[in-house]
Amino acid sequence: MRTMDFPARARSNIAPWRAAGRGVVAAMAMTGMRRVTTGLGLVRQAPPETIAREGIPELFARVPARYRDVATELAHWAYGGAGGAAFAVLPRSFQRMPAAGPVYGLAIWLAFERGVAPALRLLQAERPRTAERLALIGDHVLYGVLVAESRDARH
Repeated sequence: MRTMDFPARARSNIAPWRAAGRGVVAAMAMTGMRRVTTGLGLVRQAPPETIAREGIPELFARVPARYRDVATELAHWAYGGAGGAAFAVLPRSFQRMPAAGPVYGLAIWLAFERGVAPALRLLQAERPRTAERLALIGDHVLYGVLVAESRDARH
């Protein structure tokens, strides 16, 4: 291996891990935003809690009651990290687009809205509310913006 190749290779190997970290932080930011939107009554129940309670109740019931909220939040952060890592492996041409982050966040929301929620027969899929959808779109756009900032500005 040539010495000049190492920094570029090291950066490319680290990029998904850095993006995963940004995804975790972005999921944490979504949690904060959802505390506000649920507190204002715009969102009935945040999707991670809805998935845990309605979508996978058998699995959720296996977690001791005192750890369920923590387990739900950690699962959301892990999912956010995976989404961040996935962003890092998208084509650089997409990542460099100014709207890449918001578009990515909206794509994740749309996958939840059109795929996950109906497949798990979640209440919000059966009786969607406009205010709730707008709030969820907003926090997914926030997620995408934060994840997109993981791209290395030197490239």
